[in-house]
Amino acid sequence: MNWFISALTSGVGRKVIMALTGLFLILFLIVHLLGNLQLLKDDGGQAFNVYSHFMAHNGLIQLISKLNFFFILLHAFVSYTLYVRNKKARPVGYKVNGAAANSSWSSRSMTLLGTLIFIFLLVHLQGFWYAFKFGSGIPTVTIDGVEMHDAYKWVAEAYANPLISGFYVFSMIVLAFHLWHGFSSAFQSLGLNHVKYTGFIKALGYAYAIIVPGLFAIIPIVLYLKR
Repeated sequence: MNWFISALTSGVGRKVIMALTGLFLILFLIVHLLGNLQLLKDDGGQAFNVYSHFMAHNGLIQLISKLNFFFILLHAFVSYTLYVRNKKARPVGYKVNGAAANSSWSSRSMTLLGTLIFIFLLVHLQGFWYAFKFGSGIPTVTIDGVEMHDAYKWVAEAYANPLISGFYVFSMIVLAFHLWHGFSSAFQSLGLNHVKYTGFIKALGYAYAIIVPGLFAIIPIVLYLKR
């Protein structure tokens, strides 16, 4: 544990932890997206209900889910400590600030964007994960003789509310800006920079930042229009 404590107390170590947890969450987003895209199938929600039931009752998936929660909290905590450390190191801003010319808005606003994403996650977990795990009144459906939560109906009814759908779309825009800088920044923090492939990593990061949040945002839009 000494190495972990040392990492948390050094600037370089914290950036490495931020990078590793960030890359894990980036991979998790792809898996989560593939599952959520089942909501767009024209099968009355059967595919999504089967997927949700499998996710809730598979031991390996549950372990990965718990790791995901841990990495989210660790990512947020280390990000906050880096923010506080930077503020203490420079309590008074520069008189002449050329940040806008030297960096993107997303890179200068990572703390704000991360905070908004964390708020979204709390709302998302309370509305869906917590409701399915501990709530009552969740509709059920029987598929191939197996009774399970009608997760599709629950999600579809939630997205029928324009405020909820709008909040989710806005949150995906925030996520896109966060990933716009965060994707390539993670590789940079790990020292994986080279003239041969840095350009490719940046291009891949920009594509990811547009496509993945964009597909997530399409889901509430489609379900709202189908209400």
